[in-house]
Amino acid sequence: MHAKMTKQAVFSLSLVFLCLCSTTLGQAPAQAPAQAPAKPADAHPKHPHTPARPGTPDVIKILQNVGGFSILIRLLRTTAVADQIKGQLDNSNTGFTLFAPTDSSFSNLKSGTLNSLNNEEKIRLLQFHTLPKFYSLENFQTVTNPLRTQAGDSNPGDYPLNVTAAGGQVNISTGVVNATVSGTLFSANQLAVYRVDTVLLPMDIFVPKAPPAPAPAPVPVLKPKAKTKPAASPKSITPTSTPTPTTTTPTVVVDSGAVGLTKHGMLVSVGFSTFIAAFSL
Repeated sequence: MHAKMTKQAVFSLSLVFLCLCSTTLGQAPAQAPAQAPAKPADAHPKHPHTPARPGTPDVIKILQNVGGFSILIRLLRTTAVADQIKGQLDNSNTGFTLFAPTDSSFSNLKSGTLNSLNNEEKIRLLQFHTLPKFYSLENFQTVTNPLRTQAGDSNPGDYPLNVTAAGGQVNISTGVVNATVSGTLFSANQLAVYRVDTVLLPMDIFVPKAPPAPAPAPVPVLKPKAKTKPAASPKSITPTSTPTPTTTTPTVVVDSGAVGLTKHGMLVSVGFSTFIAAFSL
C-alpha cells in the first residue's frame, strides 16, 4: 500500500515537472532592442553625395572666444564676409589667412572713417584683410610680395599688401599704413587668424585719386580757301606817236577790179588793165 502511494506521488511530480518545462520551452526568447541605424554624415552643401569636411572652423566663434573683436565681428556679419569665408573653406584646398584688427585698432581710425564707407567698400576692406591661402608665421619669411588678397588686384594703387618677417616679427605694409602681427588666434584646418594692431587700409579706398586729365581740345580742321583770281593789273598805256599829217592826192580809178592799199599816207592803186598815176602840183 505504501509503495503504491509512493509511485503515485513520483508520477504526479513528474507530470508537474513536464508541464513546467513545456511552458518554459514554449515561450519565445526575449528579443534584444533594435539598434538605430547609424546616422549618415551630413552632406556637402553643394555636392550632396560628398560628406562635408568635418570641423570647418567658424571665424566668428574664434573671435568671440578670444574677445576684443566686437567691431570686426559686427562688420563680418553685416557684410556676410564671415559666411563667405566659411563657404570657401569648405571648397578650398589652399585655405585662408585672416588679419584681425582689435577694437582698439578700429578706435584709432579717424572719426567717421567707417561711416563714410558704403557697403561695397566695407566688403573690400574686410576682404583686404583676407589672403586666399593658409600662411604660417614661418611662411611669411619666404613669400613674394605683393601678396594677393580677396579684395582683388595687387597692382600699385589698387590692393597691394606687403608682408615681411624678420627676427620673429611679422610686419605688414599697405602703402597707407604699417601694421604688426601681435599674436596668433587660430591656426588649424587650413585657417590662420592673426591679431594685428592696425586696421589695414587699402590704397584703392583711402588714397584720393587724381582727377583724370582733360581730353585734348580738338584740332580745328582748316578748310581750304577758295581760290581768288588775282586782281587785274591796270593795262599800261603806251604813248602813241603824234600822227603825221598826210596829204590826200586825188586819184582816178578806172578799173572796178582794182585793190587799194594804203601805206604811209600814200595811195597806191593797182589795176589789172590800166594804172593811172596822178601828178601832184
